[in-house]
Amino acid sequence: MKIRIMIAEDEIMARKELLYLLKEEKDIILLPHAEAGEQLIELYTEHQPDVIFLDVEMPGVTGVEAAKYISDLSAGHSPLFVFTTAYDEYALDAFEIEAVDYLLKPYDEIRFRKTMKRIRKILTSRANGRQGKEVILKPTTSKLLVDDGERMVVLSPESIYYAVPSNRLLEIHTEDKVIMSRMTLQELEDKLSGDMFFRAHRSYLVNLNHILEITPWFNGTSNITLKDKENTKIPVSRSASKTILQTFRR
Repeated sequence: MKIRIMIAEDEIMARKELLYLLKEEKDIILLPHAEAGEQLIELYTEHQPDVIFLDVEMPGVTGVEAAKYISDLSAGHSPLFVFTTAYDEYALDAFEIEAVDYLLKPYDEIRFRKTMKRIRKILTSRANGRQGKEVILKPTTSKLLVDDGERMVVLSPESIYYAVPSNRLLEIHTEDKVIMSRMTLQELEDKLSGDMFFRAHRSYLVNLNHILEITPWFNGTSNITLKDKENTKIPVSRSASKTILQTFRR
């Protein structure tokens, strides 16, 4: 599988350094690069990359602002974002919009390889999902260890109803409690990788076994109602709506 990658970086030396590292990878296609946030949005619309390496700080529209815009624009088909920055404190901004990773400048080659490994794992998982494998609504792990900042909480995956980011933490909702964790939604999804959990929207991970009903909304989107006490409603993106309906029709 070839990975289509775009770079958004206004500093020429940083861009050349990243290009050098990427060219060492055998399974990528390098797309035209952007030097500003506005240009990135235009190029994304034209080329639809799988992955975008983007600088947090760029002239005009920043990398974070551009990523948020692209995520909203892509409606369920968001590319993977890897933020690049010279300042460690920007890592929180990166993970606030569920970036796959962030890289500090100057780039460390070992750290870069780990990022590429993570990218390949996620894209492979996405591709397998699109191939329509038989769905078995079971978790791949019997117990889950969650760090809530003060202690490690042991959860059964079946007990999780849904998870959603909130103020740089992750709300993990069970039948009788809400756990606030420092992990990202993507990290939780990776730990729960299997057919039991479904990414209904870029900000929601839902347990399929706790869905009560699916209600069509507009422009191909829909809402999920859960079986919890509040009958929580979860928005479902247009592409995810098609997938979830296919899942339950099998």
